[in-house]
Amino acid sequence: MWKRLTLLWVLVRGDARRLWFALRHPAAPGWLKPATALLLIYLVSPVDLVPDALPVIGVVDDLVLLPLAVHWLLSMLPAPLRRDMDRRFGPTPPAGQGARPADRP
Repeated sequence: MWKRLTLLWVLVRGDARRLWFALRHPAAPGWLKPATALLLIYLVSPVDLVPDALPVIGVVDDLVLLPLAVHWLLSMLPAPLRRDMDRRFGPTPPAGQGARPADRP
C-alpha cells in the first residue's frame, strides 16, 4: 500500500499542489471539495475498478485513473482560478504531455 501511494505521489505531485491551492482558494466551486473527497475515498478504498490482486493491472488502474481524474478536475475549474494557479505555479502542460526540453523545436 505505501509503495503504491509513494509512486502515485510522484506522478501527481504537481497537480496535487495545484489542487490543494484550488481547495483553499476563495473562488473554488462548491463541487470541488466533494469531488476531491471521492477521489481520496477511491484511493484508500479496498474496492477498485480492477482488483489489486491482479499482479500488474490492479495497481496500474490507480496509477492511471487518479492522475487523469485530478488533471480533469483542475481543467474544469473556472478560468480566474486557473489563471491564479498559473501565476503561482506556472502553466500546466496538457494531459499526456510532459514538459518539453527547451532545445526542441
